[in-house]
Amino acid sequence: MEDDRTKKIRRIAESYFNAWSSQDPSSVAAFYEQDGWLSVNDDPPAIGRDSVTEVARGFMAAFPDMKVILDDVVLKDDEAVCHWIWTGTNTGPGGTGRPVKISGFEVWQIGPDGLIASSRGHFDATEYRRQLEM
Repeated sequence: MEDDRTKKIRRIAESYFNAWSSQDPSSVAAFYEQDGWLSVNDDPPAIGRDSVTEVARGFMAAFPDMKVILDDVVLKDDEAVCHWIWTGTNTGPGGTGRPVKISGFEVWQIGPDGLIASSRGHFDATEYRRQLEM
């Protein structure tokens, strides 16, 4: 049975990943503190809501039918690890037309206001590229 903290993080994560599926990049950024940041694999972090919006906009433009579904939430000390499944078809500008399905996770630090202070996102970039080029 989940404790209250896990339930709270799960609710935030479900809403957050619904925002990723919404085609509204500013709705993703709204989950972050003003100076919160998001990093994806080895890319430099996008710091602040405007930068997070641009990261989300890039994925949403490339994958107009993108869906991100929460798979699991695991709490470790002061971090929340949110596992997800991501699907979409690369039909945006210059896209390959190929469908992609990958899984990954984000490691969050939640600020005192309940917003994301930092998110370190991870997915298998090699598998992602393979599916785009099949």
